[in-house]
Amino acid sequence: MSNETLIEAENVSKKFCLDLKQSLVYGMHDIGRELLGRKHNDTLREKEFWAVENISFEVRRGECLGLIGHNGAGKSTLLKMLNGLIRPDKGRITMKGRIGALIELGTGFNPVLTGRENIYNNGAVLGFTRKEIDKKFSSIVEFSEIGKFLDTPVQNYSSGMKVRLGFAIASHMEPDIMLIDEVLAVGDMGFVHKCFNKMDEIAKNTALVFVSHNMAQVSRLCNEIMVMDHGKTHYHSNNITEGISKFYNLFNLKPGDFTNDGEIELEDIYIISAGIKSEKNTPIEIKYGNSFSVTLCLQINKTLRNPNIELMFYDKENRKFGEVLNFNNKCAIQKSKGKVCVTADFPSSQISQGVYSISIIIIDSPGNNRKTIFRMQSAIFFQALSNKHGWAPIQFEPDWQIND
Repeated sequence: MSNETLIEAENVSKKFCLDLKQSLVYGMHDIGRELLGRKHNDTLREKEFWAVENISFEVRRGECLGLIGHNGAGKSTLLKMLNGLIRPDKGRITMKGRIGALIELGTGFNPVLTGRENIYNNGAVLGFTRKEIDKKFSSIVEFSEIGKFLDTPVQNYSSGMKVRLGFAIASHMEPDIMLIDEVLAVGDMGFVHKCFNKMDEIAKNTALVFVSHNMAQVSRLCNEIMVMDHGKTHYHSNNITEGISKFYNLFNLKPGDFTNDGEIELEDIYIISAGIKSEKNTPIEIKYGNSFSVTLCLQINKTLRNPNIELMFYDKENRKFGEVLNFNNKCAIQKSKGKVCVTADFPSSQISQGVYSISIIIIDSPGNNRKTIFRMQSAIFFQALSNKHGWAPIQFEPDWQIND
């Protein structure tokens, strides 16, 4: 495997203007300065801001850089500069070889042309002859799964179809560089799996820049990580686990909304682990393998006949991966009015590193009638810590044995 550097960014910066009209005025001034041979203005003018500021990195063949950060951190702007769609205001970008890019839905497609015609157009842009594209054509169509829509104009494609065709073209045209933004998030699970298998296949000969909010995907694919925050580099290292933790720490997590008809109120909720009690709105750290407990203090305003407390565990992408439904099989809340605190004890955490939330639902089920009397989304957050390099929410630890 060649160790040549295919992507090099040196102190790259890009500024934008908050006001469209002012932006057009500045654009005309800048064009005039260039025509007169004057130096480009690098300072911020009124209503301008740095979308990307002094970013430097390099990616070699066979490496994958994961770009992560909050919405508006500058990731997509940086990818557009790498792909040549926009020009940096400061710094220098060097790209070597063919570039395959999936940055925005429909980028690189002519919407009035068919899928077939766009395959040949994209291949020609990348420098392939029609004969070379002919050899890859069947494989591209088969991978994209759009066979019967091949001769339909791309403007009539769904977002998923555009992603399938775009990725199929970009990955089959032997790119030296692949740039992938969050667009894979609109694909169905089966196709996303195919995409990652294909990226594994081409990875040894390609320099890959991957932007995603899915930390499991970043951990699976990338061997280097850059966390961006408001256009700047917040963290840059080959320590993927540390980088993802730094990313999570950027968020100001607050409890979600709740629904309540007044029959019961949540006065307090906290987590205790390793003798440390969580503080309000501050995620507590729970180490893998440690015990922890979740305590809810409730004010009961109306007599409850058969209450049940349900705890729902969600990951950062707001996907539920665990739940607790056994409360009324183990204990019972007093039926009269007043305050009561209940605690759920978990003897050992098998949750991998990441930030998670717990939502609460309280049900009263007199007879066969199930009635929700309290619901609160993301009532409390916690950060799981682990030295295991994996980002699936649950890390199992089975007993292994060797059978000769």
